[in-house]
Amino acid sequence: MIRPGSEHWSSAMYLMRVGPAGAEKPAVRSGDGYVDVSDLTPDFDAAFFERGGLEALREASATGTVIPLADQRVGAPIARPHQIICIGLNYSDHAAETGQAVPSEPIVFNKAPNTLVGPYDEVHIPRRSAKTDWEVELGVVVGRRCRYLKDERAAQDAIAGYVVVNDVSEREFQIERGGQWVKGKSAETFNPCGPYLVTPDEIPDVGALDMWLDVNGTRRQKGSTATMLFGPAFLVHYLSQFMVLEPGDLINTGTPPGVGMGHNPPLYLRPGDVMELGIERLGGQRQRVVAAP
Repeated sequence: MIRPGSEHWSSAMYLMRVGPAGAEKPAVRSGDGYVDVSDLTPDFDAAFFERGGLEALREASATGTVIPLADQRVGAPIARPHQIICIGLNYSDHAAETGQAVPSEPIVFNKAPNTLVGPYDEVHIPRRSAKTDWEVELGVVVGRRCRYLKDERAAQDAIAGYVVVNDVSEREFQIERGGQWVKGKSAETFNPCGPYLVTPDEIPDVGALDMWLDVNGTRRQKGSTATMLFGPAFLVHYLSQFMVLEPGDLINTGTPPGVGMGHNPPLYLRPGDVMELGIERLGGQRQRVVAAP
């Protein structure tokens, strides 16, 4: 299993949440372990980001007691957000593999916030699903309330950090069942997130990060944020013209080529499959696929 600490990182601050589902404690990664910061904040939620809690953690993470991670569960690095906003066809090479035109403006849709799970939790194939698919994505976490932002610089200042996301999708529900995409995106467990939230100052160039996803040990997606059509700061600014973004909101920014429906013939997930995925500097995930009970 890919675990936090298995990659070689600089001595930087990475936000985590550790513990059983629904009872995670906020933490800051330190080497192969973590520092419990629940005495400073009850969670990495909207209130935490709104009051500027990130700065207080820097000192705490340098002086707190390091706890071995061992086999403890790692949850999503943020609490359930107010909303999860997704961007469709945001990679030029992914648009090409689907045979669709490159959009002139971002394609925007929502994903149910209760899809959020940890990076190593099981992913459930929905009942009556035949076309459950994978999507490695860069997630952007909003750090402050955003309303009619002036420009991309203001938007960049409003970004709390970046995360790895697997935007799991059911293609029949999404494409063939009418209506909007949200139906194919919102099944339980359809948004593994983490293992960390990495602050922007730790990413030299968010527009040049390698991305990958394997299914059962076979590389299915290989790409880079370099082919992203609309970057994180553009998206935060753009979205703020149409809606109010709240602290802790999550934006899934799209996927590179290699999704299941892009193969010939298409490939889709089945119970027992294992997905492993990651993004340079942001860590890796691993999910076993099971049938929804």
